[in-house]
Amino acid sequence: MRLNQITIPVSDIPRSKSFYMRLGFRLLVDSPHYTRFLAPDGDTTFSLHLSEDDVVPGAVIYLESDKVDKEVARLQGRGFEFEAQPEDTGWLWREAVLRDPDGHKIKIYHAGKNRVDPPWRVKD
Repeated sequence: MRLNQITIPVSDIPRSKSFYMRLGFRLLVDSPHYTRFLAPDGDTTFSLHLSEDDVVPGAVIYLESDKVDKEVARLQGRGFEFEAQPEDTGWLWREAVLRDPDGHKIKIYHAGKNRVDPPWRVKD
């Protein structure tokens, strides 16, 4: 199996659709209650579903970039506000944090080989 898609709840489809398209996602499906995108790079899909309940953010969305600082600067130039600027972490990644209109956390990060092969990886 491969991970194909993640769907998150949102309170306002047009507002969230606009946010993710500005972030670089490519629109695939568009309806009043559901929107699906292709990731900015690659063929992973991501979707938004209109929630009838209050939206409670939970999952963290990770978007990998080889040039985190440059990507963050580009997005800030497009009006995105980051709650955490790029920094090196104790888990050997460089990452910055922003939130979508419903408060879902998004991390722009670079992990390199440490994404799938960190020093503490479980051995087969």
